[in-house]
Amino acid sequence: MIEVLVSALLFFGASLMLLAAIGIVRLPDLPTRMHATTKSGALGTSVIMVAVAFAFADVAVTARALAITTFIILTAPVAAHVIGRAAYFVGVPLWEGTVKDELKSHYDKESHTLESGLEESTPERDSRRSDQ
Repeated sequence: MIEVLVSALLFFGASLMLLAAIGIVRLPDLPTRMHATTKSGALGTSVIMVAVAFAFADVAVTARALAITTFIILTAPVAAHVIGRAAYFVGVPLWEGTVKDELKSHYDKESHTLESGLEESTPERDSRRSDQ
């Protein structure tokens, strides 16, 4: 019975990893590719680690699988965010079908600063925003 559960989890995890790979090839721009790989890849790896924990049924292996899953779930979104932000700042183009660019009004390409929108308004900042 446990072999069937492990096989099903491994198949599901591998399918999610395949979906992440297809996302890299098929999606049009960096942010959407990162979304596919981060979500599908992290979940696929987590499911595979659950299968490993069930297959070995050992406390040490289960602890390691849990640590690996926690590390991946915590680091993958952060890494994708940092890579996406850096790509935006260096000018990697968005897909032409992108509907909304929320950073455009807050990012100054000349000084490479990103405002949160909560800063106090100054005439210099207001004139830069109106120029964009």
